Amino acid sequence: MFQPGELIVYGNTGVCRVEEITQPVRTGPDCGRQYYLLKPLYQDGIIYTPVDNDKVPMRPILSHEEAEALIDLIPSLQTENFCDATLQALSQHYQSVMRSYDRRALLVLIMSIYAKRQQAQAHKRRLGAVDERFMKQAERLLYSELSIALGIPFEEVQPYIAQRVTGGEKAGA
Repeated sequence: MFQPGELIVYGNTGVCRVEEITQPVRTGPDCGRQYYLLKPLYQDGIIYTPVDNDKVPMRPILSHEEAEALIDLIPSLQTENFCDATLQALSQHYQSVMRSYDRRALLVLIMSIYAKRQQAQAHKRRLGAVDERFMKQAERLLYSELSIALGIPFEEVQPYIAQRVTGGEKAGA
């Protein structure tokens, strides 16, 4: 069970702070059930979810070391060619990656769509709206967690990754 003040990743919402654990006054089957009151760090609103929610994954955020290790994997990851026959199939594929809640899969998705953007630009075309939308969602989800884990502002995550991958000095070295 997470404790008030802890930062967690809640499904595709991203990083949230556990504000409190509460037991609402109710009758019926949910009587006595505990709930988290979550405050997303990079979105407005409040989330009220059961502590034992098995529909939306909740997990601790990456440690600093885990974040650095994930970034260190980037040169060894292979991009995938996400080109489906229909926009619906492409969208479903991207949604399945997003629903996997796998940081590495999100990283491959971001890298793959970035490569797709580079190819489109080389042919004087723009990246499709579906690709753009899912790239932004994946970046928001992954970069928000990396921002907290690395202790840097959200907008500095992408440049930090680029610097590390292109052979810049390792942070803390």
